[in-house]
Amino acid sequence: MTLSQLKAFLAVYGLGSISKAARDLSVSQASVSESIARLEEELGIPLFLRSSQGLAPAAAADELRPHALDCVNAARRGREAVESLHSLMGGVSTFGVLRYAANYDLANLVVRFHEKYPDVRVRMIGLNSELVAKSVSSGEIECGLVVLPVSGDNLQFKKLAQDEVRYFSTTRKADAGPVTIEEFAEAKLVLYDAHAGWNDPTRRQLRERASLAGLLIEADMEVEHAETAYNLVAAGAGDSMMASGILQSFGPDPAIRSFPFSEPLYDTIALVQRKHGYLSPATRRFAALAERAVLNQPGLTPLR
Repeated sequence: MTLSQLKAFLAVYGLGSISKAARDLSVSQASVSESIARLEEELGIPLFLRSSQGLAPAAAADELRPHALDCVNAARRGREAVESLHSLMGGVSTFGVLRYAANYDLANLVVRFHEKYPDVRVRMIGLNSELVAKSVSSGEIECGLVVLPVSGDNLQFKKLAQDEVRYFSTTRKADAGPVTIEEFAEAKLVLYDAHAGWNDPTRRQLRERASLAGLLIEADMEVEHAETAYNLVAAGAGDSMMASGILQSFGPDPAIRSFPFSEPLYDTIALVQRKHGYLSPATRRFAALAERAVLNQPGLTPLR
């Protein structure tokens, strides 16, 4: 059983005609007929039945087709992977990034990638991690950077680094010490990522901790952007929490003090893709660039 035989089989299966399959493959009809005959001889069963409308797949052909597709596609992907070692001369990379990629100095990933591979088109989507995970799970994008935890049974993750989540306030005393989950649940809270709500990975961790302690966390104010939440806290509207990398990106404010949680809380940044999913050569290169950028990011704790 060879690749050329499987390609001929798939062409006949899809087109219902040896002559059409031959034209599609740019080979002779005799070559296609011989490939089908050799497959049937090896398998010991007919693959096609003649009808008034041409060749109709037999039951054996229906069984063989998904395996033939796997083999042909695997060979194509292998060729692409080897060719990509030399250069990327086209294609599209689809990649999801943290909404706050700019706060981690990751916003220029596209520029850096395009400088190396100017012929590759890039589609980079910046969303809340839960939405990035859903987009990867559905196949809309191939791979992405997320903060864990996110939902999705068909996903696999490669943990890269951690960033400590801090509580920040203008009213809490500087010597008050770490923040307990009880204090957090009682505080007047300004929380961001309003659209994602409690599906946001950082919020999910806090709500799970509160649930274990028999507490409920409710936000007094919800806004969409972290910078808006930061400005509201600076104005004395309430307190909030934020990963250190995002918090520090807004610059020092003498009125704002940050505190660790009594049980340290971390955002874990990871690469996500579908289990057993295929990444195009372009997206594999983009993912490698994103991974290096995260691991080299000051303030993050690498997990490798």
